Amino acid sequence: MKIKRSLIAGAIAAVLIAIVSRGRATPYDNYVLLAQALLHGHTWINWPGAYIDALAYNGHYYVIEAPMPALLLLPFVAIFGSVNQTLLSIVLGAVAVGAAYELGERYGVDESANLWITAFLLAGTDLLWCAMLGDVWFIAHVSAVCFTMLSLVELAGKKRGWLVAIWGSAALLSRFDLILALPVYAYLLNSRRAIASFVAVLVPVAFGWVSYNLARWGTWYDIGYTAWYHQDQAGSPTGSPFQLRYFPYQFWSFFIQAPEKVPQFPYLQPSLSGVALTWTSPALIYAFFARRPVQLVLALWAAVLVTAAPNFVYYVNGFAQFGMRHALDFEPFLVALMFLAAKNGLALWTRVLIAYSIIVGLWGCWFWNSFVRT
Repeated sequence: MKIKRSLIAGAIAAVLIAIVSRGRATPYDNYVLLAQALLHGHTWINWPGAYIDALAYNGHYYVIEAPMPALLLLPFVAIFGSVNQTLLSIVLGAVAVGAAYELGERYGVDESANLWITAFLLAGTDLLWCAMLGDVWFIAHVSAVCFTMLSLVELAGKKRGWLVAIWGSAALLSRFDLILALPVYAYLLNSRRAIASFVAVLVPVAFGWVSYNLARWGTWYDIGYTAWYHQDQAGSPTGSPFQLRYFPYQFWSFFIQAPEKVPQFPYLQPSLSGVALTWTSPALIYAFFARRPVQLVLALWAAVLVTAAPNFVYYVNGFAQFGMRHALDFEPFLVALMFLAAKNGLALWTRVLIAYSIIVGLWGCWFWNSFVRT
């Protein structure tokens, strides 16, 4: 039986991420703590100390990040009590890469271009760096990329509305801003029956989300990030964490912030607050060369814009990090556009930019393994 190339790509990615991660177990295993809490019938965690980011609220501590990785960990925590959260991060990263390769095939991209762009997603973005660490903030991004890529794969295939809704819901329950991509998915379904099944899945998801918020905050909506902003030294006692006054800082973070020169080895190092996409992932510019099919190209750009927007007005840029990890919320759509642009093959300059992006991504992983998380 012939094995699908996408499965091979995912398997190779799993091995590479596992090697780079060095088998570490993240100390920031908030999702394991949340899974343990849910299995005991409550939403507050047994807080082990200040190294775990959790919101103090009404006498308990709560994980404010979207809960999907904790839900995925539930059966394993139920069996073993505690697990290595990074292992889930490796699996999610591998599935994301396999789904990306599958998407390239469904878009009709030749094998060579598909390999280049899929490799770019893994190592030319922050995906590999996030996946190798598995920390609470980073595995959320990996999970979001994984389920967003699966959504796009289904939209490039049978377009089953219920399945797109499942993957899309899993993505938004990994990173909340991906709820903004749901209307784009509905638009691309192009079938009343598919849209009906899409909505039918979203209704119980919405009910579950409201129930989760009621259990945590006593309100139907999520106050977690706002309450955190009010307590955070980098935030403010009042107002929203999303404000236009933060746009200049985010613009600088995403497009200008460069690595720092240091007088000793390695002579060049990423700032602890990140490095702009201009320096880490310049191959993303190839997305602008996607032209057809027009409906899909416009829809993907709409998804890029709506999912990027919250990150450009948020009060922090993802500190501490390599690259710009928040970009992973919208990079799957840019990668899809890169696939569309590559239907006639990749030009040499594109391969050069992809190779450069991958080298920088590997450098970032090496630096963090050598100097930050030794």
